[in-house]
Amino acid sequence: MKKTILTAALISISCIIGHAQPESARKVQVAILFDTSNSMDGLIDQAKSRIWNIVNEVSDLTYNGQTPGVEFALYQYGNDGLSSSNNYIQQVLKLTSDLDEISQKLFALRTNGGSEYCGAVIGQSLSDLSWSSNPNDLKMIYIAGNESFAQGPVDYKEECKKATSRGIFINTIYCGNYEQGIREFWEDGAKCSSGDYFNIDSNKEIAHVATPFDKDINLYNDSLNNTYYGYGTIGLAKKSMQMEEDVNAMDMNMSVATERSVAKSKKGVYSNSSWDLIDAIDEGRKDIGEMKDSELPDEFKGKTTEEKQELLDAKRKEREQYQDKIAKLAIKREAFIKEELQKRAESGEETDDFGTSVNKGIMTKAVQMGYQ
Repeated sequence: MKKTILTAALISISCIIGHAQPESARKVQVAILFDTSNSMDGLIDQAKSRIWNIVNEVSDLTYNGQTPGVEFALYQYGNDGLSSSNNYIQQVLKLTSDLDEISQKLFALRTNGGSEYCGAVIGQSLSDLSWSSNPNDLKMIYIAGNESFAQGPVDYKEECKKATSRGIFINTIYCGNYEQGIREFWEDGAKCSSGDYFNIDSNKEIAHVATPFDKDINLYNDSLNNTYYGYGTIGLAKKSMQMEEDVNAMDMNMSVATERSVAKSKKGVYSNSSWDLIDAIDEGRKDIGEMKDSELPDEFKGKTTEEKQELLDAKRKEREQYQDKIAKLAIKREAFIKEELQKRAESGEETDDFGTSVNKGIMTKAVQMGYQ
C-alpha cells in the first residue's frame, strides 16, 4: 500500500514538474527552390518584390501565443552555369534567420538556360538542410518553375515519400497555364506530400498597392538604422549589407521597401545578434563590460563600462520607439491594402503571383496545424 502511494506521489510530482517547464517556441522552416533557366527572369523579379511580404505574413503567425522562429533556405536549379555533375543544382543559402542575407542572395540570382530536374533539387534540399524533427513545426518546400516535373535522374515520387515521412510539405508553383502544369505533373508533385499546387504568370508585373503610410514608415526606418552598431570582425560588413538591402528593396518599388521596413521593426523576427551590439547583449551573446575596445564600434571606444551602458540603454530605447512607430503605421497600412485588394478582386483583377502563392500555402497549413 505504501509503495503504491509513493509511486502515485512520484508520478504526481513528475507531472507538476513537466507542466511547469515552458513549452519551446515553434519553428517555421521554408525552403524555396527556384528554376533559374533563361525563361525565369520574371519569377525571380516577383520573388524579389515579394520576399518581405512573405516574411511579414509568416512572422504574424503565433502558436499558443508564442511567435515561432522563422528560417528560410534558397536553392537554384536548371541553370547552365551550375555543375552538370550535381544535376545543375546549387544550395544558395542554408536554413537561416538572417533576413538581410536572404535578401542579398536572392537579389544576386541570375538566369541561364539549363535542364530542370525537380526531383533532384527536392532530394538535395531534403538531405542538405537541417530540418526540424519536431512534428509541430511547420516545414515547407516551395519549388517554382516550368517544364516537366518528372525530368531528370531522380524520381520526384520517391522524394515525396521521404518528405511525407518527415512532415515536410512540398508545394509547387508552375509558371504557366494551370492545365499544362497538371499535364506536366506539377500538381502530382504537390499532392504526393499533401502540399498545394499553384500556377502563376511569372512575367506579370506585381500589383503593388501604394499607401499614405509608406513615406513615414521608410523615414522611421532610416532613423531605426542609426540604432544599429556593428561589432567584431563582421560588424561593419553586416551593417553595410543592411544598408545595401534597403537600397535593393527601394530599387524594386516603394512598397517593397516599406515591407522590408515593417519586417525590420519586428524585434523577434529581425534579430542580428551575430553583428549588432544591442541584439547581441539583449540575447546574452555578449557582455558590454567584458568586450575589448578593439571589437567595439567607434562610438563605444574609450568609455567606462557605465558610460557604455548608458549609451547602450539610450540607443535601445530609441530603437524601440522607432519600432513602435513603424508597427502602429503598419497596422493602418495593412488595413488600407486589404481594402484596396478587395476592390481589385471585385473588379475581376487577377492578383496571384509568386508571393501570394507562398503565403496561401503557408497560411493554409499553419491553420491546420493549430497556428493562429
